[in-house]
Order: sequence, then structure tokens, then C-alpha cells
Amino acid sequence: MEPDAFTSTLFKWDPRTVLPTAATTRPNLLEYTVSPPVAHPARALLGGLEDLFHAYGVRYYTAAKVADLGFTANTLLDMKDEELDDMMNSLSQIFRWDLLVGERYGIKAAVRAERRRIDDQEMRRRNLLSTDTTTTNALDALSQEGLSEEPVVQQEKEAVGSTWEVVAAAERRKQQQRKRRMKMKMNHHHENEELEDEEGEEDDGNNNGRGVSCERQREHPFIVTEPGEVARGKKNGLDYLFHLYEQCREFLIQVQHIAKDRGEKCPTKVTNQVFRYAKKAGASYINKPKMRHYVHCYALHCLDEEVSNELRRCFKERGENVGAWRQACYKPLVAIAALQGWDIDAIFNAHPRLSIWYVPTKLRQLCHAERNTNAASSSVSVGTAHLPF
Repeated sequence: MEPDAFTSTLFKWDPRTVLPTAATTRPNLLEYTVSPPVAHPARALLGGLEDLFHAYGVRYYTAAKVADLGFTANTLLDMKDEELDDMMNSLSQIFRWDLLVGERYGIKAAVRAERRRIDDQEMRRRNLLSTDTTTTNALDALSQEGLSEEPVVQQEKEAVGSTWEVVAAAERRKQQQRKRRMKMKMNHHHENEELEDEEGEEDDGNNNGRGVSCERQREHPFIVTEPGEVARGKKNGLDYLFHLYEQCREFLIQVQHIAKDRGEKCPTKVTNQVFRYAKKAGASYINKPKMRHYVHCYALHCLDEEVSNELRRCFKERGENVGAWRQACYKPLVAIAALQGWDIDAIFNAHPRLSIWYVPTKLRQLCHAERNTNAASSSVSVGTAHLPF
């Protein structure tokens, strides 16, 4: 036996005979830090609440709890603020759910925003329908004029030309209406209204001569009339003027009911919101400049009707215009304020029909000036009484 062969076989390394070592498995550090994902409730079970509350800081699980109570987005939109408060209190009591303060306000804000969005969509839809109806009527009128015996191409050219003429005429009519409205607003700020009305009638005659029609006719001017007297001709009496203030009060009550139903803030005085509602209701003759212009005359009529009637008879006999009568109504009101400590705001707020109107700035200034004059005269009289000579 060869010694070299023996040593080579004795110390030969066979890797197949080596036992495999067990691999040490080290736990992943992310398993200790990352929590397993939590399955959210099914989105279909929320009834649209997630989309409603998404941008208002309401937690997902709060919306899920509201859905568990059986509420949907449509249900919340038809609920009042008091009912929403009851729902949130029930949520806290039944589920022991800590409802955040921001979530309470967020739920109400989301409901109000969704209501406004739905109202805006409805208004746009109505405007589109009215526009489509107007266009359809114009095209129907064009089609009813009769068909000519010319070729089809010539008919199409005539139809296109007539349609553009209708559009151009409508644009001209709108421009004329804007100019007339601006002129009416400027005329309302003048004192002598009879001269303004004569100018307005001349403008109406000129526009009618040009063939331009206006959808909204200007209201007839006011004249000084006695109590119970009906104005003749194209004029309006003072009884009609005072009746407009009663109509404003009715419109304010309607606006307050609508605001309560929607859960919004109710106006306590006649504001721009009331004038916009009156215009939508068809009472375009009730506007802010006119009603604020004569509010002190209406105040005198409410506070002392006998003095108001006597003033009307006096100015009617002298043939004075309504501007002079309006200026004369300030003096009796200042005298009434003098008897009650010059607090004209308290006088307005104490009267049920005047509490909804703001005190005119000029009336407040006149009361302030008269009070200072009386105070100065009384101080001078007291000083002269103590002189020795």
C-alpha cells in the first residue's frame, strides 16, 4: 500500500458529510413598530356620510357611529339644528362616544353647506330651463313664419341671419334696461321727486319712440294726499306708501320662517335679504332706497297719527310736493324725542311696527343737534340767573 494514497484518502474533505446548520431567524423590527391594518366599515353602509363630513374634521368612526344609529346624509339634510343636537347627544349617550367640539360644529356646517349646494344646483337648473324655453319659443316663432320656395341652402342662411338678429335685439334691450335702472337709482336720491318723475316720463316716451321695450315699468310717483284719499291719474297716494311698509313687515316674517326651517340666523330687521326676497316674490316695487327714504314719515304716522294727518292736509291745501312734506316730517319726530329723553332708538325699538326698521341717520343727527342746542341755552340761562346785576 502506498503511503501517499492512504494519507490522501484519510484526510480528504467531503462537503456532503457536513451537517447543515440551522439558520437563525431574527425577528423583523418592523413587526414591533407597525400595527396591523384595521378594516374600516363598509363604505356603502355609511349612507353617504363620509362624503358629507370629509372636509369638516369629522372622524371616520364618528360617521360610522352616526350610520349605526340609522341616519343617512339625506336624513341629516332634512333635520333642524335642534334635531341635530338631539342626534349628537344620543350618539354620546348610547355608544359612550367622546364627540369632539369641532365635530359638533363640523356636522352642522357640513349640513348647511350641502343644503346651499343643492339650492344652487336647483337655481342653475331652473335658469337653464328658462333659457331653453326662451330659445325654443324664438325658434318656433321663426319656423311659423312660413317656408319659402327657395332652395334649402338659402333657407338655412335666412334662418341663421334671423336668429342672430334676435340675439342682437335682445342684447340691445338688456343694455337699455341697465341704463334705465341706473337712471332710476340716481333719481331716487333727489329731493324733488315730481321733477324727477316728469323727466322719467319723457325718457319713457323717447324710448318708446325708438321702438325699445322695457320689461319692468317704472312705478308711478307719489303725491301728497289726505287720509283716505285715492290719488288720481298715474300717481300714488301716501296711504299706498304706508301700505308698502306693512308689506315689508309681512315679507320679513316670511323670511324669518324660512330661516328657522333651514336652521339659519333669523333677521330681526328689514335688511337686504328681505328686499331680495320681495323682488323674487314679484314685489319689485319694494326697494331699499325708497323704503329708507320715507321711513321717518312712516314713523310719524305710527307714533302720532293725528299730527301726521294734519300735516298731510296742510301740505295738500298749499299744493306742496312730496319732497317738502317729507322734510317737514322731521320736526314732529324731534319734538317726540325731546319728550322721551332724546333716545330716538328706544322710541323705535319700543314700537311693534317700528322696531323692524333702522333709525335714519339724519333723524338721529337732528335729535343730537337739538339736544346740544337746548343744553347750551339752559346753561346760559342758569349762568345769567346767578349774576348779581
